Amino acid sequence: MGKRAMTGEKLPGPFEKFMEEFPAVFLGYDAMGKAAHSGGPLDAKSRELVKLGMAIGARLEGATHSHVRKALAAGATAKEIRHAAVLAISTLGLPTMIMAMTWVDDVLEKKRRR
Repeated sequence: MGKRAMTGEKLPGPFEKFMEEFPAVFLGYDAMGKAAHSGGPLDAKSRELVKLGMAIGARLEGATHSHVRKALAAGATAKEIRHAAVLAISTLGLPTMIMAMTWVDDVLEKKRRR
């Protein structure tokens, strides 16, 4: 049975394979992420919206999906998440923002269908 992310969803296969093949590297990566999250004053929702913006800026579809789910789990509303994506327009341009909105909607619309 596959491992679960903190949002309760199955982790992607390549990430599970990385964890199994390189457990010490994963543990270091995981510890670094936990230290970064707990090392400042931002609350969980704010951190996930920031991470969502970074995923969009890097044009990472999987990370965008992941951070939308994590933002929802941290209490962000669909409007807050969509606003975070819209902020990409002035820095990354309209086409990138539209691309990001399709990724955000992949998750938000799936949630509405449940």
